[in-house]
Amino acid sequence: MKNNITAIIFSLAIVISAFLLGNAFMNRNKADGTISVNGLGKADFTSDLIVWEGSFAKESSNLQQAFNDLEKDKKIISDYLLSKGITEKELVFNAVNSRKNSRAKYTADGKYVGEEFLGYVLTQSLQIDSNDVEKVEKISREITELLNKGIQFYSQAPRYYYTKLADLKIEMISKATADAKMRAETIAKNSGGKLGSLISAKLGVFQITGQNSNEDYSWGGTYNTSSKEKTASITMKLDYEAN
Repeated sequence: MKNNITAIIFSLAIVISAFLLGNAFMNRNKADGTISVNGLGKADFTSDLIVWEGSFAKESSNLQQAFNDLEKDKKIISDYLLSKGITEKELVFNAVNSRKNSRAKYTADGKYVGEEFLGYVLTQSLQIDSNDVEKVEKISREITELLNKGIQFYSQAPRYYYTKLADLKIEMISKATADAKMRAETIAKNSGGKLGSLISAKLGVFQITGQNSNEDYSWGGTYNTSSKEKTASITMKLDYEAN
């Protein structure tokens, strides 16, 4: 009788062990449940730095004369901008560039016979960097007034920047992270589970576009400089354990 009981207990032990080992084998490759979500952080802001560039040129068959004429125009332009409120610190004149201007010469029957020298062309550019965005904007629109002074000034469109971009980026990361966590909690709740520990967090691309524009987002990041009013956005991918 004793031997029968021992045999039964031994048999049950084998069955239980086999079940446990089989269950462990079946689940050894089963991945833990995870919830992956993407969060978005956005903010509208106004640029606080404007960069405006322009250039002017003079031409003469005499190099020294061309330089003297350019210097006269530079003085007129500088006095004009300073009178409009631009400071000497904001205004920078770049080095003078020079080139020879020429044109091709042909005979009556169309044969090329060389180049004809027309004169020297001297060009100088200037750049204004200012935190007074509205002031420089106004001047860039009124710069055609120089035409009345005999100055041919070539103006470029202003570029707009934001000096507190580092702080803004941190704010966007915080918003994107909070948005992603809220999405993960909603998914866990709706699926009848609970949100576990954070497994990983990956930062997406930081984008800056013009407000109310149809600019396309870029995988490498978009940085709009043509709009004063901008929108910043960033994405954050979070992976959580699902319990």
